[in-house]
Amino acid sequence: MKFVSPVYDANVSGGSAFGDLPEWDLTDLYPGEDSDALKRDMAWLDQACADFANDYDGKLADLDAAGLLKAVQRYEEIDMIAGRIMSYAGLRYYQITTDADRAKFMADAQDKITSFTTPLVFYGLEFNRLDDAHLDGLLAQNSDLARYKPVFDRMRAMKPYQLSDELEKFLHDQSTVGAAAWNRLFDETMAGLEFDVDGETLNLEATLNLLTDQNRGKREAASHSLAAVFAENIKIFARVHNTLAKEKEIEDRWRKMPTPQTGRHLSNHVEAEVVEALRDAVVAAYPRLSHRYYKLKAKWLGLDRMQTWDRNAPLPMESDRLVNWDEARDTVMTAYGDFDPKMADLAEPFFTKGWIDAPVKPGKAPGAFAHPTVTNVHPYVMLNYLGKPRDVMTLAHELGHGVHQVLAAEQGELLSSTPLTLAETASVFGEMLTFRKLLEGAKDKQERKVLLAGKVEDMINTVVRQIAFYDFECKLHAARAQGELTPDDINALWMSVQAESLGDVFDFHEGYETFWAYIPHFVHSPFYVYAYAFGDGLVNALYAVYEEGDPDFKDKYFDMLKAGGSKHHKELLAPFGLDASDPKFWDKGLSMIEGFIDELEAMED
Repeated sequence: MKFVSPVYDANVSGGSAFGDLPEWDLTDLYPGEDSDALKRDMAWLDQACADFANDYDGKLADLDAAGLLKAVQRYEEIDMIAGRIMSYAGLRYYQITTDADRAKFMADAQDKITSFTTPLVFYGLEFNRLDDAHLDGLLAQNSDLARYKPVFDRMRAMKPYQLSDELEKFLHDQSTVGAAAWNRLFDETMAGLEFDVDGETLNLEATLNLLTDQNRGKREAASHSLAAVFAENIKIFARVHNTLAKEKEIEDRWRKMPTPQTGRHLSNHVEAEVVEALRDAVVAAYPRLSHRYYKLKAKWLGLDRMQTWDRNAPLPMESDRLVNWDEARDTVMTAYGDFDPKMADLAEPFFTKGWIDAPVKPGKAPGAFAHPTVTNVHPYVMLNYLGKPRDVMTLAHELGHGVHQVLAAEQGELLSSTPLTLAETASVFGEMLTFRKLLEGAKDKQERKVLLAGKVEDMINTVVRQIAFYDFECKLHAARAQGELTPDDINALWMSVQAESLGDVFDFHEGYETFWAYIPHFVHSPFYVYAYAFGDGLVNALYAVYEEGDPDFKDKYFDMLKAGGSKHHKELLAPFGLDASDPKFWDKGLSMIEGFIDELEAMED
């Protein structure tokens, strides 16, 4: 069963120093948690799951093509209703994770849906037992059924790793007290943390934001406060990571998965050797990218040595002007519209119909995301907007996700979901469009330098930092397979990738070794992080094709987004003359970052 990851309930605008910041209107999902519509859907889901199991359990092999198509369509409808309910519950929860009623509502919804859908576990297992020749024959007879072949291919990729029907049902049934429960513990602990910075009490998001403050003392104070609070809670975070990694190791062992990463690669529909080629290309480029850039940045900051709180520091010549919401919206919408008016049209409803939740609020989940909900509703974007130039780029990024999700919805519920490796394509492309628009409008050399440096830093954070994260996770899961990890063990693994990726210009302050603790991806989506680097490299290569003047680029680009999860990355990239399985492909993407650093170095002459 595919549940869209739950990622709050408001239809008023939040006034702030940045203008009227929009908040979500979740009524497109349900009018409220006690609404008749939600109760009706929950009751329908209970009955539909029971009916599906009664009609098809043990009978899939006997169905003709039309019968199998009907079964798939019924399963898709169940998936849609379950996804709609959990999207509503999840979005409300992430709006105020400290609200006990919202947490209970989400947990209760998850428990009910898990219980309703346990009888459906047979479906994937039985489907995978269908004879290849028999299934191929059915697909050949019915084009509507054949349309679902990419879904079937992904299901059957798990065939070698599936367990007995009874064990699969058990794993499904107990999932709410397994990873999902530890995820909630992590989220609620993080949301409840308070950080004292120079006498002011802040939440995690506001404290992390100070790491980009112009005032070096403020950045240092924020870093020490983060370190102090993480240290106080490090046993909880170590317990969460130990438990989740061990749970994964046990399940992988029973499934006979060859590596901890295999499940992620299978769900991403990407070959392990492609990911390793990306990883190796980025690690080999550390000296040419992050090491070189940060030495340049140290010089601009007038420092012989960089501290970790200087990593994302603004440049001395950078304006500390905050960008109000209207300007941020207009900047991104202009960039989107200049690429193609259709892209701006697709983005418009996010701003006008309550599809964005922008303000920083007590208890709100940190970070930003775009959540697709289900294909007969629309996506929702969450931000924590604080008016920094990087926040404008975050808006461009998440809006790209949203546009992608709107276009992919045409595929229907089962085919719309894009593998993570390609899910970052539209978001990073949206950022690139916005960056190029700003660069084009730079008034002088200094403004161009600030923009270029900002983009290089974003790319280093997206490529270098995320591959270092991936290496950390690989080391963490390998070490956990050998036994329990103390907080000091995890700290040491974290530090082993930090120095390598950032370079020898950095000193690491006491306490920085705990900064693995706040990264949500390690908890929610093991090995997700390489998707960011994959997306950035892919978009850099795509943008090079666009700049070369391919006259059909826009049509090909929109076709790629509309495809959702209906095509493999080889098929999607072929029209652009690109192939991610070619090791040289990644060098093309990395060379764009290198070119920006070359230009920054040339400005020093």
